[in-house]
Amino acid sequence: MEYTKLGTTDITIPRLCIGGMSFGEVFPDSHQWSIDQSATQEVIARALELGVNFIDTANAYARGTSEEFIGQSLKNLGVKREDVVLASKVYFNEGHLSREAINREIEGSLKRLGTDYLDLYIIHRFDYDTPIEETMEALDGLVKAGKVRALGASAMYGYQLHNLQLAADANGWTRFASMQNHYNLLYREDERELIPVCQQYGMSLTPYSPLASGHLTRRTWDSDSVRSTTDKVMSSKYDRDREIDMPIIERVAETADKHGVPMADVALAWHWARGVAAPLVGCSRPSRVDDAVRALDLKLTAEEIAYLEEPYQPHELVGPLARPGDKPLAGTSVSK
Repeated sequence: MEYTKLGTTDITIPRLCIGGMSFGEVFPDSHQWSIDQSATQEVIARALELGVNFIDTANAYARGTSEEFIGQSLKNLGVKREDVVLASKVYFNEGHLSREAINREIEGSLKRLGTDYLDLYIIHRFDYDTPIEETMEALDGLVKAGKVRALGASAMYGYQLHNLQLAADANGWTRFASMQNHYNLLYREDERELIPVCQQYGMSLTPYSPLASGHLTRRTWDSDSVRSTTDKVMSSKYDRDREIDMPIIERVAETADKHGVPMADVALAWHWARGVAAPLVGCSRPSRVDDAVRALDLKLTAEEIAYLEEPYQPHELVGPLARPGDKPLAGTSVSK
């Protein structure tokens, strides 16, 4: 396994992160592809065997049961706390990123994960209703209290991240060390502003959806998997751009054929070639961890990277950036 540092911190992370969104109980209004406690433990056990000791989750995933399954798995496996890097997120809760909410939600996450501290605490979204100074001071308080080692951000505009970092610097508070954004060969809009801001602050990129919800793993667009047939969020992110994305998918397939590897290897290798620290990979079974780790062996040439990127066309914003609330500077006032 290859390792790197998380931003400018002294925290060592592997070049892959296990995403916890697929862990947890299945609820009528939640992800239908989540795996149970036993399967979660099998995935985590294999990840640790291969040196992938960075695990990401959130208080909102499967109503908190993702955190519970991860915590129980680590306990059952007898994993020493210092041997794993744990990350969780806050926002999708009452009060979002208010001081009260942050102080309340960290306690719940710590209890569910069975730990006294998190290595990385991430704000899941930008909060339009709470002053950024209130949020940053509350987060810094967690660091000072020893409940959190480092802070991360996710899914926001470049100017929002810049303002948050400026507030931290102006008051001597802890900066964000990482960015968990939507980034892959089919969606590169953050290259315009957000990623340069992250680079300015020495932040690590730990993007979600590195395989574009499976679209970068097969030549055909449609799939009959449970997630593909039930995940409306995934559909809203990718389906409308199918026509302009298929040429990229074909080039990923061609490059994979040339190297004799699965398409997923090419999609992940592109991330590392672009300076990503640790893409998040969702694994529903242990073999998926092996697949992701294998991709580290593939080193793309500059010519191959250019070939993969050349067909890209600008995309409309999707996900949280397409729903910025009522702030006029957020990019649009039109609901999508």
